[in-house]
Amino acid sequence: MGDKISDLATAGFIMLVFVLSASAQLTYDFYQKSCPNVFSIVGSVVQNAVKNETRMAASLLRLHFHDCFVNGCDGSVLLDDTATFTGEKNAFPNAGSLRGFNVVDDIKTALERECNGTVSCADILAIAARDSVMLAGGPSWWVLLGRRDSTTASQAAANQNIPAPTDSLSTLISKFQAVGLSVQDMVTLSGAHTFGRARCTSFSTRLYNFNSTGQPDSTLQQSYLSTLQSTCPQGGDPNAVAPLDIITPNYFDNCYFRLLQTNKGLLQSDQELYSTPNASTIPLVNNYAANWYKFLNDFRSSMLKMGNISSLTGTSGQIRRNCRVVNSA
Repeated sequence: MGDKISDLATAGFIMLVFVLSASAQLTYDFYQKSCPNVFSIVGSVVQNAVKNETRMAASLLRLHFHDCFVNGCDGSVLLDDTATFTGEKNAFPNAGSLRGFNVVDDIKTALERECNGTVSCADILAIAARDSVMLAGGPSWWVLLGRRDSTTASQAAANQNIPAPTDSLSTLISKFQAVGLSVQDMVTLSGAHTFGRARCTSFSTRLYNFNSTGQPDSTLQQSYLSTLQSTCPQGGDPNAVAPLDIITPNYFDNCYFRLLQTNKGLLQSDQELYSTPNASTIPLVNNYAANWYKFLNDFRSSMLKMGNISSLTGTSGQIRRNCRVVNSA
């Protein structure tokens, strides 16, 4: 066990050096002088939030994901709608399901007390995502910092760019490649569905009328289908939730991939990775299902790549005082 952990640490360090050389404007020690306690402050708030509600860990990771897929990791997902501004919170992939905004508010308040006007909301999301994965038993990584916050948002881009639970494999690949992420990154990051919950509205069409056939999705294992139909009956509450991973719903591990192998992926977009005939993703799913350490190490690498998507740095954007609104002039 010790040798495996040591090997992972070495691989992680080599990967970090590579990412640092590729993204020189983002650095691990960006706040070393201006806000040296940033990691402990964020970590303390996240830990309390997850202690109060275990599900919040997955929700905070999802916030970072949905932020980065829309014009880069710039905190745009946090902006509220106003009479003159339309943000991303009410885009189809986010409305009624994206959570954790109050936790981000608490983190920002704590940071503003310690180091006013210094830490961006985009960086808060990146750190909170890492801490959430760690608290659920997943890997750690050196979060690169120095992002700045956007002054704009795009509901249209959110609707178009964020992977949907009903997407086909080809659509998923296109959406990941559009932001510079590979097929392997896609499978690896999909493994984040090893914890958390999804609303019935995200998968109910698989249970009763898949692709307008009047029948359930044939790739759903029968007993699992019955369980889901009990949770999400026809005419039932569309906001009822089911665990994405029925084996270890609150723990970050590789059970997600093993569930795909037995046709127990909750979302269509999950099961597509394994049930699409002759897909290049099948060997990756099999590899991660068999090798927990391989998944954890690759997840760490892919999270760093995702966190570097089109980040605002230098004098671009701003450091929002309130993550929900753009600073007034």
